[in-house]
This record gives sequence, C-alpha cells and structure tokens, in this order.
Amino acid sequence: MKRSAFARFAISAFLLAAATAAYAQATFKIPFKFEAGGKKYAAGTYWVGIKDDGNIEIRQEAKGLDVSVPSIGTAPQPTPPITGPELLFDVVGNFAPSYSEYVTDYVLAEVWIPGRDGVVTRTLRGAHKHETVRAEVPGT
Repeated sequence: MKRSAFARFAISAFLLAAATAAYAQATFKIPFKFEAGGKKYAAGTYWVGIKDDGNIEIRQEAKGLDVSVPSIGTAPQPTPPITGPELLFDVVGNFAPSYSEYVTDYVLAEVWIPGRDGVVTRTLRGAHKHETVRAEVPGT
C-alpha cells in the first residue's frame, strides 16, 4: 500500500515537473510587424516559448492566438552567454506590394533563452541586417 502511494506520488511529481519544464519562455513587446513560420503578425506583446521538441510556440497576448513555428536547427550560446531572453529578426527590403514602393520586412530568425542553445527558424544569405528584441518580462 505504501509502495503504490509512493509510486503514484512519484509519477505525479515527475509529470508535473515535465509539464513545467516543457517550455523555456518569455514575453516580448515587439514594436514592428513581423513574419514567423510563413505567417504575418502585427506589432504587439507576444509570449514566445521553446518546446522540448525544439519548435517555437508564439502566442499573441491580446488575442490569445497560438502558432507553432518549426525550427531548422540550433546555435550554441555565444561567449559570453546571453543574460536574458532575446529574439533575433532578419531585416530585409522588399518590393512586394509594387515595384515603386520599398517595404522593410522583419522575419523571426532566432530565439534565445539563457541556459540553452538558440533555436534557428530561418537562415538568410545575402545582404540583410539584424534587429534584436529583448524580453519584456522574462519567464512569463
């Protein structure tokens, strides 16, 4: 009897720990429109988490919309390691609406959470810049 009660307790504790460890996460206030995983997002506050399978989950706080963004790989922590959660965007020019109008696009390229490798969602060759957005409220 004691053994089965202990076993149930151990299993429950393990499942609870696994559920809470499933995400490395942070909340970001992104000041520009952006793309991630082929979808477009408005500027705003977003919860971003790295799932155990390496994919990214993005939740728009105002609307509660969840989207999963596949990763294409990882990148090792830089030296010195990052001190807080960060999103790295590729900043590229685009003539998509018309050939007379130049638009700047921001595309999510990497997600960084302290204590783990970065998750890469996009690689871009050729001329482009980077824009980094740091977490507004780490761990929320």
